[in-house]
Amino acid sequence: MEAMDIQAVESKLSDVTVTAIPMSGKSIHKDLSHGNNSQATISTVPATSPSSVGKDKDNGMSKYAQLLAVIEEMGKEVRPSYSGSRSSAERLKRGIIHARILVRECLIETERSARQ
Repeated sequence: MEAMDIQAVESKLSDVTVTAIPMSGKSIHKDLSHGNNSQATISTVPATSPSSVGKDKDNGMSKYAQLLAVIEEMGKEVRPSYSGSRSSAERLKRGIIHARILVRECLIETERSARQ
């Protein structure tokens, strides 16, 4: 496993929002049956504009609600990752990165609303 500089990753991700892209079940099983190193597909979109503060244009959820959903999904991956599931561990890592981004965005929104 390759060592990563967290600050370098955060600086690259500071101006993007990570959006999960559902994959069809067939392609997942196909990748696993061949033993290939499957890579996650992550699309990036520009950070939200001030006109959409508090609401995400794509799904209508606030950043806080998105954060709660990410934390809930991460909770489902903890036990399988402890039992040795590499895919669960990778999903947990991606969830942590996504949650850190959402926490930062929630803090920004809170500061903006406090100023008003």
